[in-house]
Amino acid sequence: MIENDVVIGNNVTVKCGVQIWDGIELEDGVMVGANTTFTNDMYPRSKNREWKLLKTKVCKGASIGAGTTILPGLVIGENAMIGAGSVVTKSVPAGEIWVGNPAKFLRKIDEQ
Repeated sequence: MIENDVVIGNNVTVKCGVQIWDGIELEDGVMVGANTTFTNDMYPRSKNREWKLLKTKVCKGASIGAGTTILPGLVIGENAMIGAGSVVTKSVPAGEIWVGNPAKFLRKIDEQ
């Protein structure tokens, strides 16, 4: 499901079952695993005409594991990685790996 106000860059991989709502931007080279959900409203209500769109940006080369949920208004930094099944509640800096529910920093990509 890809809604209307979405920006998707070049060489982006979006696997099956992904939900990309208004206000989501995926920069070049991003990979989004199956059944990932992006959200864009912190307090959704039925027929709420005054809701505030919170934009989310996934920066160049980032990877999102399958089954991840990303809360609205966040930035996933360049080349960051999110582990499968994570719930991302905070912005993730470039070059870091975050995992879990809620997602937490695991390590830098260049560390062993």
